[in-house]
Amino acid sequence: MQFFRHLKPIQAMTFDLDDTLYDNRPVIRQLEAKMVAWLHKHHPISATKTLRWWYDLKRSLAEDDPWLLNDVTLWRFKQIEKGLYILGYQPQQAEQAANEAIDEVLRLRSDFTVPQESHDVLTELAKRLPLVAITNGNVDVEKIGLSDYFSLVLKAGPDGYAKPHPQLFNKAQSFLSVPAENILHVGDHLISDVVGAKKSGYQACWYNDQGVNIYHVNKARMLPDVEVNRLHGLLLLSEM
Repeated sequence: MQFFRHLKPIQAMTFDLDDTLYDNRPVIRQLEAKMVAWLHKHHPISATKTLRWWYDLKRSLAEDDPWLLNDVTLWRFKQIEKGLYILGYQPQQAEQAANEAIDEVLRLRSDFTVPQESHDVLTELAKRLPLVAITNGNVDVEKIGLSDYFSLVLKAGPDGYAKPHPQLFNKAQSFLSVPAENILHVGDHLISDVVGAKKSGYQACWYNDQGVNIYHVNKARMLPDVEVNRLHGLLLLSEM
């Protein structure tokens, strides 16, 4: 644990989900591979275009409609719908296929086990403080067994702009009804989580399970208030 500023009393905590409470990278790798196979099986015409083509299509959609960057589910839906339409599907066919694909995406997205350490820490923290989840992703917290710990779950897209935009942080603070400076946000991302939290008036805890030196990270724009390498460190912070 490393402190960069003196912490004010912590009355509540907010949490990022992906890559903070579980390693999201293998989940996404597996999801992408399985979704390619699913599309090729159920919509063989999709295999006539390369993965690069599908990726470029996704990026172009976001250029045309930047809001999609805030809603990963809608963004993927639009990618599949537009891609199949370009490949010859009628609009209604493409829409139906995209809806079915998204159902599969969301099923796969939450098909993993959260580490026991996360459960242990959240169980104890929830006894001491109100907890809110703030995520840019689309995981189903109920399906992965985390819903009981959080009083509120805010998701970019349905609930507002993605972090680091202050909208979700402001909504969490309003719900918690405590001063922003007494809320500690915990997350792995130095921009989405640390910068987003600090610019919203929160205290920020950088979850650095990779053990990197923040002064050697090019994308670091702002120091957190505290850094932890294990989630158990949060139990000590909650007692301060």
